[in-house]
Amino acid sequence: METKAIARYIRMSPQKVRLVADTIRGKRVEEALATLEHTTKAAARIIGKVVKSAAANVEHNLKADNSEEFRVAVITVDGGPMLKRFRPRAMGRAAKIWKRTSHITVVLRDGI
Repeated sequence: METKAIARYIRMSPQKVRLVADTIRGKRVEEALATLEHTTKAAARIIGKVVKSAAANVEHNLKADNSEEFRVAVITVDGGPMLKRFRPRAMGRAAKIWKRTSHITVVLRDGI
């Protein structure tokens, strides 16, 4: 059995979020949440919310008693739409600034 949770349009670069996502791939839910709690990166808080949401989906959708037996089978961080801004530069020119967004998907499975 598996469930998933998705967080879309997170206002953080996918590259920064992937650094944290790689640390919890394959871990049990309680172990992943403990790891995220002690990670100092800003993306850890957001990924923790998505993992908790997926665990709540296990209990609600699958009527499972404990979601701690489930593991983070798949965690993907895809790029979302970029907000395009301009910054003034020398001699009247302008430089592009891309404010990146992310889509985070967490899939939990039992007994990997």
